[in-house]
Amino acid sequence: MKKIDLNSDMGESFGAYTIGMDSEVIRYVTSANIACGFHAGDPHVMDATIKLAKDHGVGVGAHPGYPDLIGFGRRNMDCTPEEIRDYLTYQIGAMLAFCRIHGVKLQHVKPHGSLYNMSVGNEVLIRTIAGAIAGVDRSLIYLTLGGAQAPLVKRIAKELGIRVAFEAFPDRAYTPEGRLASRQLPGTVIEDPELATERALRMAKEGKIIATDGTVLEMEIHTICVHGDNPSAVEHVREIRATLEAHQIHVAPMGTFIQ
Repeated sequence: MKKIDLNSDMGESFGAYTIGMDSEVIRYVTSANIACGFHAGDPHVMDATIKLAKDHGVGVGAHPGYPDLIGFGRRNMDCTPEEIRDYLTYQIGAMLAFCRIHGVKLQHVKPHGSLYNMSVGNEVLIRTIAGAIAGVDRSLIYLTLGGAQAPLVKRIAKELGIRVAFEAFPDRAYTPEGRLASRQLPGTVIEDPELATERALRMAKEGKIIATDGTVLEMEIHTICVHGDNPSAVEHVREIRATLEAHQIHVAPMGTFIQ
């Protein structure tokens, strides 16, 4: 039976501010990317979100980003590789500490926002991120965008002795080059649950994505991400999971099948 992971970004609330619908979305995903306090989240939210994931049998991932709370980590920053390495080490280390308290194994690391997007196809950034992950714990999975950059990421991950998982986004539009289209452009965040579900099924069954110009992109996909801050997030993830399982696709945490 084909296997796929279903992940979502979580733990993005901060202080008195609540962001996302974690307690609802958690019921349908198999992995959670939890903010580490730099772009969103705080120590209390991290603690509560890890407990939430544990209670639902969901794999826990660190979701580190640039130190950019006011911009939600979505603004490009001019940082040296050494600075990025230290930001990642700091955030992954904090997540590891909370996981240890709850008796949870940290499963993966997924860079957030601008750091994620800037790293796509960028060998220096990919090597910096993978190196930071390997430096903390080589059992962690490096989660990143699938597509044209996959061979480069695989090569670097193999050199450093870590696993890698590739993801796709059914609720985001793709450029013909296989990158995520800017959120600033109209229609690039897909709010129609039926369309998002159709795209997710094609991703899981065929490893294919239709770009904005109609180009068919083929890629290796291990996990599908649904954004928890999308207004239709709960409906999206509920319908996607039900449809995948109806088509005999086993939905499970990536750590159970990524080699």
